[in-house]
Formats: sequence, C-alpha cells, structure tokens
Amino acid sequence: MAYPPEISRIDANKLKNGQEHRTQGMRGKELFLRRGQLFSITLYFYNRGSEEKFDSLRLTAQTGPYPSQQAGTLIQFPVTRLRDNTWSAEVEGDSINPLTLTICTSVKASIGRYSMYLEGIYRGNTKSYYLGDFILLFNPWCSEDDVFLEDEDLRQEYVMTEHGLLYQGSKDFIVTTPWNFGQFEDGIGEICLKILDMNPNYLKNPSLDCSKRGDPVYVSRVISAMINSNDDQGVIESSWDELFTNGANPSTWNGSVTILRLWHNSGCRPVRYGQCWVLAGVMCTVMRCLGIPARVVTNFESAHDTNFSLTVDEYYDETGKKLEPPQGDSVWNFHVWIECWMSRKDLRPGYDGWQVLDPTPQEISGGTYCCGPAPVKAVKEGDVDVDYDVAFVFTEVNGDVISWVLRDGGVEKGEVDTLTIGKSISTKSVGSSLRDDITDQYKYKEGNYNS
Repeated sequence: MAYPPEISRIDANKLKNGQEHRTQGMRGKELFLRRGQLFSITLYFYNRGSEEKFDSLRLTAQTGPYPSQQAGTLIQFPVTRLRDNTWSAEVEGDSINPLTLTICTSVKASIGRYSMYLEGIYRGNTKSYYLGDFILLFNPWCSEDDVFLEDEDLRQEYVMTEHGLLYQGSKDFIVTTPWNFGQFEDGIGEICLKILDMNPNYLKNPSLDCSKRGDPVYVSRVISAMINSNDDQGVIESSWDELFTNGANPSTWNGSVTILRLWHNSGCRPVRYGQCWVLAGVMCTVMRCLGIPARVVTNFESAHDTNFSLTVDEYYDETGKKLEPPQGDSVWNFHVWIECWMSRKDLRPGYDGWQVLDPTPQEISGGTYCCGPAPVKAVKEGDVDVDYDVAFVFTEVNGDVISWVLRDGGVEKGEVDTLTIGKSISTKSVGSSLRDDITDQYKYKEGNYNS
C-alpha cells in the first residue's frame, strides 16, 4: 500500500506576500492578507518521488468557532484555476515537490482569522493537511472591495501612516496634538481581532457575527460600540470629571498602542480614562489595522442634542441668568470623531465615501452607545432619515441654538442663533502636517442650502 506523503515544511512566503499585500509591517506568527488578492504558499513533502502527483486537490478555509457553508464562514474550492476576487487556487509551475499553491480569497469574505486545510487524493487514498492560519483584512487597493480608495496618496495617509495629528482647543485657538496610531506595532492586529470577539453580538451568536464581518458598515458599527465601555467590555472608560481617580488623566495619552495593550493584557478590562479625542484616536488605529481607511476629525463649537430636536435648547430666567437645561443639551468647545471610507450598499445611491463614526458614548443608537456610520454627504444635504445617526451628527455641526426664557411659570421662545454651531471642522492634511479645514464637506454656507 502506498501511503500519502507527509509535509515536512510549509513556507508561507511571508516576505513576498507581506510586500504584495502591504502588510509587511504587521508582525505576528500568522500571515496578514488583504481580501480579494493573490497569495502563495509552498509545501515541502517527505517520501515523495518527482513523478508522483495528487489526483485532485481541494482547499478549505474556515473562520469563527462554528464555520458553515451557509454562513459563508466555511469555504471549499478545488485547486484548478484562479478566478478574480473569489475563492480559487491553482498550482504554480510544474514542480510537485515542492508544491506551490497560488490562492485568491473572496473580495466579499469576512475578515478575521482563518484556518486553511488541503485535501488531496494520492494513489486512491485521501489525505488532509493543515496548512496554518492567516488573518484576512479589508482591501482598499482592490477596486471590488467596499472600502476601495482610488488615490494612492490617500491610501498611504489613511491606511498605512502610523503617526498623525489631532486638533483640540477652541475655534479661535486650535491646538495641534501629535498621536501615535501604531496600527502595525507588535500584537495590535491580534488585539483588534480580540475586540471583535468581545463584542456582545459575537458573545451571543458567534456564527452570525462572523458571517457579517465582510461588511465594513457592520464592522465599523461594532468597533464604534466597543471602543467605549458603556455596554460591554470595551476598551476605554470615559470620564469628564476633573478628578481621574484610579486612572490616567485623558490628556496624558499620546497614542493608541499602550491603551490597546493595557486592555488586552488586563483580560479586557476597560482602560481608565479617555475623552473624545482619545476614543477617536484609538478607533482610528483599529480601523486602519483592519484595512478600512480612517481619519480623525474635530468639530469646533460642537452641539450635543439629547432629545433629537435638531436644535440646542438653552434656558434663561427673566434676569438673563442661564439655567441648567432639563434635557441636557450643550455646546462643546470641540468634539472629536473619525471618518471611515466605504461604499454604502445598504442605502440608496449617493452616500458612498466618508462616513462619520463616533465612539464617544453620547446617545444610544440601536440599543447601544455607538454612532454611525453616517454618510458625510447625507449630513451636508440634511438627509436626516438616512442610517446611521445622521440626524445626531447633523445637529452637531448645523444645529440652531434656541434661547428659551422662563416667565411666570411658562416658557417663551427667545433668540435663534443659526451661526454658532459647527466651526473649523478639521483633519490632518494628506502627506503634510498642515491642518485641512473640511467644513464645506459637512455644511453649506448659511443661506446656500440645496433645496
């Protein structure tokens, strides 16, 4: 009886694959790959003559704890010929020992950690081989990917760059703060996958959650909720008090890496403390690491509308003294969120591109503290019925401030200020340390709204 050969060594071609997938900076034992793109692995066998071939070869890739073909988390495909943007494979060259396989993943595949197996028939006997694990990411270089970004300079800035600038202060005195995103530093890729695996959807139904991870809209919404710790074992506990007991003052953080490692190494206990710019900086790191283009944005004179009235209501007594509003509307000197680039196939056409995502826990959206993705185009056009949370973001940059005067037990409407909210909306310029004012992407000049 002829026994099938055993694999003596597997060469994952990490250098070549890493360079071609632009993941060479991600250090870890597994391959980091971008979906919809070719990669190759080479297999070396014991006990195999140069003339002996497998009769057929088939690959299996699976992700998540309960992989299934129905959920799209277990994929089986023959090693015959390559096809663009879908699961396929072929043998490279004529050599059978070593045997090099060129493999393409689906451009719609769920991101995450995959295990891969090879099955072959050798002299009538079937043999299965475990080929190792790889981590699949979104691919902004692939035109068929939902996160495709056409301009290479933008891809370098919003996916590959590990250092950036955040903006704080006030509209009249904008302060520039350096931030280390560090998305390629040791262990960050694995930590980002752990964040996905700690989200309540996964803990409740891991099979369903993993099946949805091919959609950047779903993934970004999950990460928005997981960066804050309000509903889950999220990364950062927020505090707006002046006393930061048993934790760090948010202003002492200058990057994401330490925060993410502290969270991971503590058994996923929230890191104390963060405020909006810290949460936004950390979320930007996670999104870039997962392959979704991301940038940090600051809105000066940012409104917080708690009752979804599209206005900020301020209350005064008859002497002009400002009173505490009953529902807690407010205007902040600045507020920081992020934008991610993706197509919105879940919406009617016209809303692809930059999407607002805000991990700061302000209001509940869909039962949890998250915000977005809200298309920036929808915010500008005032399309407040569009998913997700466009009305809330619209008010942050465009709300009217209405003064109400309490008189004799009643409330009288006073002045309406249409000019205060949403000033100098800022992000770092591409390829430089200059500040880019993107206010016109969010709002028309007063009196110039489209009808």
